[in-house]
Amino acid sequence: MKKKYFSTSKDKKDWIAFTKQMDGIVDKESNFLKKNINKDSIKKLDLHGFSLKEANNLVKKFVIDAFNTGYKKLLIITGKGLRSESHKDPYISEKLSVLKYSIPEYIQRSQELASKILKIEEADKRDGGEGAIYIYLKKKLQNKL
Repeated sequence: MKKKYFSTSKDKKDWIAFTKQMDGIVDKESNFLKKNINKDSIKKLDLHGFSLKEANNLVKKFVIDAFNTGYKKLLIITGKGLRSESHKDPYISEKLSVLKYSIPEYIQRSQELASKILKIEEADKRDGGEGAIYIYLKKKLQNKL
C-alpha cells in the first residue's frame, strides 16, 4: 500500500503562488500551431463561371490575402476552357479569353502579385491537372523593430 503524502502549509502556499503566475507562461504547443497553421495546407479558389475581369479581381485579392495569412501553396482552378463562348467571335482569340491562359499571365504581369510568388505550375491531375494551377508563395518577411 502506498504512503499518502500530506502537504504542508508551505507547499500549499507555494502552489497557490505558482498558479497565480500562470498568465506569463507561454503554451509552446499552441504557439507552434498558430505559426504553422497554414504551412502545409493549400488554399483553393475555383474560377468556374467568372468573367475574365471578375476572375482577375478575385485572383488578386486571393493571392494577397493568402500571402498575408502565411499560406505557402495555392490552388487556382481555372477550368480547361472547353465550354468557352469565345469560339463564336472570330475576332477574339480562343486562348485570350480562356482563364487557363490568362490568369497565369495576369499574375506574372502584375508587379504586386509577382513580388509575392516563387513559381506557378500546372496542378497535379488529382487537383485539376491542366485545368488548374499551383502558386507557390514567398515567405512573408516580418518587420522587426
